Amino acid sequence: MQKTYKTGPWTDRQSHSMSTEPRFDTKIAVLLREDLEPWQRLNVTAFLVSGLGSQVPEVIGDPYEDADGVSYLPMFRQPVLVFEGGKETLKAAHARALARALPRAVFTADLFTTGNDRDNRAAVRAVPTAELDLVGLAVYGPRNGVDKLLKGARMHP
Repeated sequence: MQKTYKTGPWTDRQSHSMSTEPRFDTKIAVLLREDLEPWQRLNVTAFLVSGLGSQVPEVIGDPYEDADGVSYLPMFRQPVLVFEGGKETLKAAHARALARALPRAVFTADLFTTGNDRDNRAAVRAVPTAELDLVGLAVYGPRNGVDKLLKGARMHP
């Protein structure tokens, strides 16, 4: 006999969450081009979120401390959601981020050939906005605005 699996009502599932804090009204999202190698995905994500953390102070929580009193750096106060999509999806998301004036960080294919921050910035500066060969984009903003920006993207597997 075949059985179907059904989840309980949403309220039942909510009761199992780790925190009693309300859902965030904002979202931190990274959109990666789907053709990146695994090491590139990790590298691009790390670089992109560092930009948000350095310029949008409200995304950073309080420092951590373990039971022995050893201090650790603060981290984002909310999850970072990672998505993927094709080149056109990334280009459209970038255009929407610009139109909405959301805080954003970009990573272009050219940055895989540079070796330092100065050269990275020069590589981006050398290309007009419409011609950037984007491989990654990080954004922060109101949840519904970021959701609209990510139209056509899918959650990273």
